[in-house]
Amino acid sequence: MDFHTWEPVYEAVLDDFGYPRDGDERARDRLEALLDGAETYDPAALGLDGATVAVAGAGPSLEAEADRAAEADVVLAASTAADRLRDAGVAVDCMVTDLDKNAATGRALTADGTPVVVHAHGDNVPALNGHVPAYDAAFVVPTTQAAPTAAVRNFGGFTDGDRAAFFADHFGASSLTFPGWDFDDPSVGPEKRRKLRWAERLLHWLERRRGERFDVLDERREAIDPIGEPDSTD
Repeated sequence: MDFHTWEPVYEAVLDDFGYPRDGDERARDRLEALLDGAETYDPAALGLDGATVAVAGAGPSLEAEADRAAEADVVLAASTAADRLRDAGVAVDCMVTDLDKNAATGRALTADGTPVVVHAHGDNVPALNGHVPAYDAAFVVPTTQAAPTAAVRNFGGFTDGDRAAFFADHFGASSLTFPGWDFDDPSVGPEKRRKLRWAERLLHWLERRRGERFDVLDERREAIDPIGEPDSTD
């Protein structure tokens, strides 16, 4: 996804949550500085092109649906879904995280040669400073939700889970599955619930752009406030 397509949606997210854009930009620049010109991971090496990709969420249903992840060609795990899938015996090919929970897992994965998509945003600069220097940069994919730079990329998306879906789409996944997604998880607080609503809207936008129907949105589509019109020309 090109940034010019993502930017109006990004601005709507900022407006809804009251997040300052310059905070995201400072975090992006700090992530770039922490990597200091290192050669980072090329996501094309993941083999997403033409693959069936499991985008694993960290909802309560994940363990019950772990077999769906295991059946996919490539497994992208959002945050703590990486730990839980590995505990269930499912190999994780890539973790997507903003370092808010299990940053030590990301360090261990990069040390073992498993790529981690590390996301910079306005309030996670302390986490970036505390953890990124310990990661093996050769297995880090640095991302931002603001304008990309030469070193820090933007594939679209807002939460760890929907960013993983946009990432898979960007690199040519043929189909996406969504084990461990629970939009109505009663255990989350109000802000997380709002983020899940945005994740739902963003996946709806993405499926329309792809001409694919994501099973995770079945019986939910009619209640979703759509984002723009589908446009797969960028």
